[in-house]
Amino acid sequence: MSEEPTSPENTEEWDDVLEEANNDDTAAEEDPWAAALEEQSSTEAQAAPIEQLNDSSKSKANSDMNLDMILELPVTISMEIGRTKISIRNLLQLSQGSVIELDRLAGEAMDVLVNDTLIAHGEVVVVNDKFGIRLTDVISADERIRKLK
Repeated sequence: MSEEPTSPENTEEWDDVLEEANNDDTAAEEDPWAAALEEQSSTEAQAAPIEQLNDSSKSKANSDMNLDMILELPVTISMEIGRTKISIRNLLQLSQGSVIELDRLAGEAMDVLVNDTLIAHGEVVVVNDKFGIRLTDVISADERIRKLK
């Protein structure tokens, strides 16, 4: 078997090709996230100016309009007499006339919930043959916010 002799021209071409391949490999190995993070850190974020709040009639008109939009949103009010936890086996055994014991005492105030958030306690009343609830204790806004956190 005879091999072709390598000429100096061929070795230079091979060296160039190998060098380009090595450069491509190192570029492919670079982390694209690192490049993006570096680019992001090189540009400084500028704080947006905060407009001063004033009591002009224009801002009051806007706040009244925004308040009117909120006042028309529907909410769900529900009253909760009590709760309990039972197993599915016991749930499937319930029939007409079964009694489920709740975690509240008789005569204890009911919970008034708005969109599943406790806002008050009250007692059941009957008005014109319909059930209603008389609020006995309203939860303060501070307490409601604290419970959300």
